[in-house]
Amino acid sequence: MHDLTCCVQHPAVSHDGFSSLAVPTYRASTIVYDDPESFARRSERGLDGYTYGLHGTPTTRTLEAQLTALHRGVRTMLVPSGQAAVAVTMLAVLLPGQKVLIPDTTYSPVRKLCEDYLAPRGISHAAYDPLIGSGIADLIDPQTRLIWMESPGSGTMEVQDVPTIARIARAKGVLTGCDNTWAGPLLFKPLIHGVDIAVEALTKYVGGHSDLLLGSITVNDPTLRKSIKDVLRLVGIGVSPDEAALALRGIETMGVRMAHTGRIAREFAQRLQTSAVVSRVLHPALPSCPGHETWKRDFAGSSAVFSIVVRPEFRERVYPAMAALRVFAIGASWGGTRSLIAPMNVAGDRTVRRWDSSESLVRISVGLEEPGELWSDVESFLAAIAAT
Repeated sequence: MHDLTCCVQHPAVSHDGFSSLAVPTYRASTIVYDDPESFARRSERGLDGYTYGLHGTPTTRTLEAQLTALHRGVRTMLVPSGQAAVAVTMLAVLLPGQKVLIPDTTYSPVRKLCEDYLAPRGISHAAYDPLIGSGIADLIDPQTRLIWMESPGSGTMEVQDVPTIARIARAKGVLTGCDNTWAGPLLFKPLIHGVDIAVEALTKYVGGHSDLLLGSITVNDPTLRKSIKDVLRLVGIGVSPDEAALALRGIETMGVRMAHTGRIAREFAQRLQTSAVVSRVLHPALPSCPGHETWKRDFAGSSAVFSIVVRPEFRERVYPAMAALRVFAIGASWGGTRSLIAPMNVAGDRTVRRWDSSESLVRISVGLEEPGELWSDVESFLAAIAAT
């Protein structure tokens, strides 16, 4: 064999005796076939077959299978981000003339997707109070095709009655989807509560190290899976096996990370209730949080993320006070090893459940730093707000 050919074609080596705990990272664009007949019939391999790297490798399939098992679903599809998971789902199930209902507390880019992309294409939307519960029945009309949920709500942490909404929707032939990123499949499993589609930003708890972007869509219905998979194929969306490999690494420690950060976050939330600077603490585990009883009924625990509402008289001091932080980083997202803090402006995004614009919302995500140092940092932040 010529040297140039030797450079291109890799020799076969024995795998006998090799057994690793790590999932191999299979990188591929081209999938090769044993003969031309197999290549000609590649479409017959179906959604689970390997036909082209864009549509999956053993690495991405392993992560999909692991997420499916955690969600108690039938199939999972990976997408490049949590927002992509929402967008692809809506594109797959909504047609012109149909409507999607979204909670007023939904992730802001989801509202923008409805307003700026779906609406010009003839797909309408309406926002509803996340605490509406059985009242959702009054909002379902003949055009309603999908009810979207996000529980707890972005920033303000309202917990929705997911089982009730899912039951009513199913009785009326309406699909339901739930953004489950706050809880992850360890704390809440939307599919076993009757939801049709569960999406998550794997960027957060599954990744666990703030170094990847990935999302997932998990379903119970194979027909629904095909509709979503068709959209992914037609618009050419796939994910890198390297990202999937990082997620497979992160998911192994997700349980211990979430248990630790959830416990510390809950302790901090309880302490912050006595702060003279804070008017409200928004944490689903607190009785004062909207939807607390629902959280207590449906969730297996609480995660690392909660919010505080700073009293109106201190509004102008929140940004300058963040200069006092030494351990917390200022940034979006959550679920990584670093603790994060982020001021949030939600008033402009609310049309049903109004938010008082005089109140400042600050979201806190607890990481893996020493809890005493984290609490000292929170105290320094609050002291800087209170200082004259």
